[in-house]
Amino acid sequence: METFRKINLNAAETMANFKIIPVAVLNSVDQGLRIAELLTQYGISAIEITFRTQVAAQAIAAVNAAFPGMFTGAGTILNCDDLRRAMDAGARFAVAPGFNPQIVAMARINCIPFVPGIATPSELEQAYAAGCSFLKFFPAEAAGGVKMLKAMAAPYRHLGIKFMPTGGVTQENVAEYLAIPEVAAVGGTWLTKDPGNCENSIKTAAELVKRLKS
Repeated sequence: METFRKINLNAAETMANFKIIPVAVLNSVDQGLRIAELLTQYGISAIEITFRTQVAAQAIAAVNAAFPGMFTGAGTILNCDDLRRAMDAGARFAVAPGFNPQIVAMARINCIPFVPGIATPSELEQAYAAGCSFLKFFPAEAAGGVKMLKAMAAPYRHLGIKFMPTGGVTQENVAEYLAIPEVAAVGGTWLTKDPGNCENSIKTAAELVKRLKS
């Protein structure tokens, strides 16, 4: 259990270097490669490719092959089959919108960082008991936003839990989320909302990250 917890916290530390993890819903492998190229160009070497489309696993494998330095993960993992396909494709981490003990158990056995979604203290406690110390606060804005996350994180601060708020995080409010000490990174769904026309969004996000680091 503690080994799995450390694996998850190591992933949180890695993502903290990027601060914004682009979340991509792809219609083709070529889209994924183009987005990865832009991310690399602007210094954001991480991406979460969601399993909302059939090309996800293939895109993860292609991005890993073309950009070996990219921290490529799989999102919207809803069952153990999704996780298996993500691992087979070479995903370096996996993210889910909710907490499923079966998926967590499989991730723990295979030592892959896994970030389950939670929105309440009860869900947080269940995920932590299963070995998860890096949690996706989802849907962030609809669940109460910055104010809710601050209040929920406070009683568990001594446990060292880290969060990745996703859902409703935008260019306008991202700095508020990243200012919370327990937040390692945010899920940046807005960066690739239009996969075929996202260079400006990626460039703007990269500039923001540079300012936050300075």
